[in-house]
Amino acid sequence: MNVPFPATLPRDAATEAGGVPLGDLPEWNLDDLYTAQDAPELKRDLDWLEEACASFATDYEGKLADLDASALLDCVRRYEKIDLIAGRIMSFAGLRYYQHTTDAERAKFMSDMQDKITTFTTPLVFFSLEFNRIPDERYDALMAENAELARYKPVFDRMRAMKPYQLSDELEKFLHDQSVVGSSAWNKLFDETIAGLSFEVEGETFGIEATLNLLSEQDRAKREAGARALAETFQSRLPLFARVHNTLAKEKEIEDRWRGLPTPQTGRHLVNHVEPEVVEALRNAVVNAYPRLSHRYYKLKAKWLGLDTLQVWDRNAPLPMEETRIVGWDEARKLVSDAYAGFDPRMAELAEPFFTDGWIDAGVKEGKAPGAFAHPTVVDVHPYVMLNYLGKPRDVMTLAHELGHGVHQRLAAGQGELLSSTPLTLAETASVFGEMLTFRKMLSEAKDPQQKKVMLAGKVEDMINTVVRQIAFYDFECKLHQARRGGELTPDDINALWMSVQAESLGPVFEFMDGYETFWAYIPHFVHSPFYVYAYAFGDGLVNALYAVYEEGTPGFEEKYFEMLKAGGSKHHKELLAPFGLNASDPAFWDKGLSMIEGFIDELEAME
Repeated sequence: MNVPFPATLPRDAATEAGGVPLGDLPEWNLDDLYTAQDAPELKRDLDWLEEACASFATDYEGKLADLDASALLDCVRRYEKIDLIAGRIMSFAGLRYYQHTTDAERAKFMSDMQDKITTFTTPLVFFSLEFNRIPDERYDALMAENAELARYKPVFDRMRAMKPYQLSDELEKFLHDQSVVGSSAWNKLFDETIAGLSFEVEGETFGIEATLNLLSEQDRAKREAGARALAETFQSRLPLFARVHNTLAKEKEIEDRWRGLPTPQTGRHLVNHVEPEVVEALRNAVVNAYPRLSHRYYKLKAKWLGLDTLQVWDRNAPLPMEETRIVGWDEARKLVSDAYAGFDPRMAELAEPFFTDGWIDAGVKEGKAPGAFAHPTVVDVHPYVMLNYLGKPRDVMTLAHELGHGVHQRLAAGQGELLSSTPLTLAETASVFGEMLTFRKMLSEAKDPQQKKVMLAGKVEDMINTVVRQIAFYDFECKLHQARRGGELTPDDINALWMSVQAESLGPVFEFMDGYETFWAYIPHFVHSPFYVYAYAFGDGLVNALYAVYEEGTPGFEEKYFEMLKAGGSKHHKELLAPFGLNASDPAFWDKGLSMIEGFIDELEAME
């Protein structure tokens, strides 16, 4: 079932960043889902869902193998409608909850909806299990018999990829039922803990988002104070964070062992519909490029900052020549909209309702989940974007990124509920492409070489954070899950695993303050979606290669690009990239993407 990503809150008439007005920041209007938690439409849908799940099981359990193609198509369409209604309910509950994760009423509503939908949908567990028991010859014949049924084949193929790893019907139902007090409960504990943290910085108290924001302040003393406050608070809650990671990693290991999954990463690769060797090629290409990318760039940055060594609070520091400038909301909106329109007017048109119709929640608020995301909700509504907008140039890039997701999700909605969802490896395509369009537009408008240098450096840092940092995260997760198989991990054990990848990825120019070893504690992807992080590097490398094709002036690129986004999850990455002459299975593909980052660093060195 469709479950939302983390999400936001109400706005002030004029929200400020450090005393500087940002303008009138938008907030969500969730009425397109439901008008309130006691809305009659919500009760109607819950009642419908309970009955629909029960009747679906009555009509089809034990009978899938005997259905002809036409009857199976009816079955799949009924399943899709159930998925849509359940997704609508959980989207509403999830988005309200992430607006204010420390609000007890919202947390209760979210839990109640999770419990109800888990209970209602437990009778559906048989569907994938029985479908996977249909013999291959019979399956192929059904697909050949009915074109409308065959349209769902990508969904079925992904489902059948789990065939060797599925358990008995009783165990699968137990795991489904038990999830509300298993991983999802630990996820919620993590979210509420993070949202409730406070950080003391020079006599003031901040939430996590504002404290992390201090790490990109111009004043080095402020950056250091922010980093030390983060370390102090993380250290004080480290046993809890270690318990969350130990429990989730052990739970995953138990389920993987029962299923016979060969590695902790296998489940993620299957969901992403990507071959393990493709991920390994990506990982190896990035790790081999560390010296040419992050090590080389950060050595340059140390020189610009007038330092022999960098501390962790210097990693995202602005350059000395960089203007300390806050970008108001209206300016950010215009920058991104113009960049999208410059590529194709349809892109800007698809993005416009996010600004005008309450599809974005931008303000930083107490209890609001940190970070940013675009949640697709369901295909008969629209996506919602969450930001924590503070007016930094990087926040403009985040807006461009999340709007790219939103545009992608709107275009893919035409595939229907089951086929619209894009594997994570491809889900970052439009978001990173949207960032690149916005960056190129801003770069073309740079007033002088110094401003161009600042912008190039910022882009390189963003790409390093997306590629190098995420692959380092992936390696950390691989080590963490492997180590947990040997027994309980102490906080010090996890700290040591974190530092082993940080030093390797960031390079010899860095020193690491006491306390930085705890910074694994706040990364939500490790908790919510193990091994998700390589999708960012996959997406960035893919888009860099794609953008190179665009810059070459390939005829019909825009139309091919829109067709790729409209495909949603209906095609494998090989099919989607073939019209552009690209193949992610070719190790040279990743070098092509990484060479774009290298080229930017070459430009920066040439400016010295």
